[in-house]
Amino acid sequence: LDIYLKHETKHSALFRYFISFSILIIYFVIVSLKYGINKGLITTLLTWSFFVFCTPIADAGFIVGFPMRFLWNIRMMYSEIGVTIVALIITILAMLYIPTAYNTTGLLLLYKHILLNPIPYWLIIIISTIGTFISLYFGDELIDVAKNSQRKKYKKHKKKYDIVLALFLTVSTILLYLYLIEHLGVSISLW
Repeated sequence: LDIYLKHETKHSALFRYFISFSILIIYFVIVSLKYGINKGLITTLLTWSFFVFCTPIADAGFIVGFPMRFLWNIRMMYSEIGVTIVALIITILAMLYIPTAYNTTGLLLLYKHILLNPIPYWLIIIISTIGTFISLYFGDELIDVAKNSQRKKYKKHKKKYDIVLALFLTVSTILLYLYLIEHLGVSISLW
C-alpha cells in the first residue's frame, strides 16, 4: 500500500478507485432507501452494467479490476473481460426475469432502449467497448510506472483515444436526441 501512496501515478489510480467505489456505494444507499434493499441492489447492478457497456471510460470495470490488480497483479485489461461477462449476465437475467427493474430510473429506461434497439443504438456499446479497453490499456500503464512522465503508451495512443471519445460523444448525442424525439412523440421532417 505504501507504494500506492508514494508514486504519483499509483496515488491517482488509488484516489480514482476510492471516488468510483464511494459513488457506487452512495448510489446503492440512495436507491435502496427509495426502492428497498432488493430493488436497490438490482437497480445498482443494472446501473453498473450500463456504465460497463455504455461509457467509453472503464470506471465501472475499474471498481472490480483495480483491487484485482492490487491484490493479485491481474492486469485490468484481463479482468475487464470478466467484468463484461458478469455485466452481460446481469443484464440478460434482468431482461428475462425482472424487466420491470429497467423502469426504476431514467438511465435504466435509456439502457433498456439501447438494448432492445440494436440498430442504431448498439453503436454506443461498440464505441464504448473500444474506449473502455483503450482506457484500461492506459490504466494498466498508470500502475506500471511511478510518474506520469514515464507513460509512453499513453503519450503514443492518446490521440486515438481522443478520437474514440469524440466519436462516442457525437454518436451518443445524435442517438440520445433520436431517443428523446421518439419518446416525446415529436415529428421532424427534413424535407
